[in-house]
Amino acid sequence: MLTIYSDDHRLHHGKSELNDGELKPCFECPERADIILDAVTESKLGDVIAPDNFGLDPIRAVHNPGYVAFLEQAWNSWTATGRHGDALPLNWAIRGLRQIEPETIDGKLSYFSFDASTPITAGTWKAATSAANVALTGAANLLQGESCAFSLCRPPGHHAASDYFGGYCFLNNAAIATQYLLDHGATRVAVLDVDYHHGNGTQSIFYERSDVLFVSIHADPLQEYPFFLGHVDERGDGAGEGYTANFPLRWHSSAPKWFDALDAGLQLIADYAPDYVVISLGVDTYIDDPISQFRLETPDYLEVGSRIASLGLPMLFVLEGGYAVAEVGRNVSNVLVGAAAGN
Repeated sequence: MLTIYSDDHRLHHGKSELNDGELKPCFECPERADIILDAVTESKLGDVIAPDNFGLDPIRAVHNPGYVAFLEQAWNSWTATGRHGDALPLNWAIRGLRQIEPETIDGKLSYFSFDASTPITAGTWKAATSAANVALTGAANLLQGESCAFSLCRPPGHHAASDYFGGYCFLNNAAIATQYLLDHGATRVAVLDVDYHHGNGTQSIFYERSDVLFVSIHADPLQEYPFFLGHVDERGDGAGEGYTANFPLRWHSSAPKWFDALDAGLQLIADYAPDYVVISLGVDTYIDDPISQFRLETPDYLEVGSRIASLGLPMLFVLEGGYAVAEVGRNVSNVLVGAAAGN
């Protein structure tokens, strides 16, 4: 299995996020990727390579050009006002407020975001575009005949929609890779999101399309972030009706219940018969994850990989969440080891 990785992820290191009513150190930290890389290397899964540079066109194929321009310019606009701490939004255009893009950086941060847990720093743009290139390099290698690849992306991406950021995510790496596969010969791609939190951004991007099947297993939005998408009755719209499948589970769901949902999702993917499957790989389903409420344990992740591999399809794993830093490397590598053994 090929792993794609870039040191550029370290350029994004937010100092604080709003959590439990306090500003706390960011759970999404550089150590996560470094520990995962070490675990993958120790598992001897295969070569680790640097990403190619694909430019901005594949990013703009998924994200609104105005949003991309905002991200590229945000830090310079922030520091031009004399501020040098992390850039965070102030308020959001909720029900009854108008959707008019403001002129000032404070307004733009609010307009293009949906939470206060995702700081923009001096290195965010470089790290985010590098993560997109990591995902794109994985997709390109699948197109060249690789059966399985792991894009070790940081920052993660599945909460980012076409024109907003949040949930630690700026560019939707899995969606960018998926669109690249479609633009280079694939007719159908399935996206399987196994992160604890619903992939609201990915769902939104593909919600009205039939060339992407989106399947997500996640915490019930009635209880858990991001709260406002991820319900069972969200099945797609227009041409995309029937091509979104959500499996929300209640807090404290155990491994057997989680695997029942996985099996149901895998059957949908098998019936869809895609050319490729892109897996948004979050391991914050782990029992000791500090911001999650599921009960999977480290050995379970071998089975996660094995069951996904049973599809017999080319697979691209794209890193998303997982914040139990001491265990995140073993949990991710176990998924990949299980997938490689079953591939």
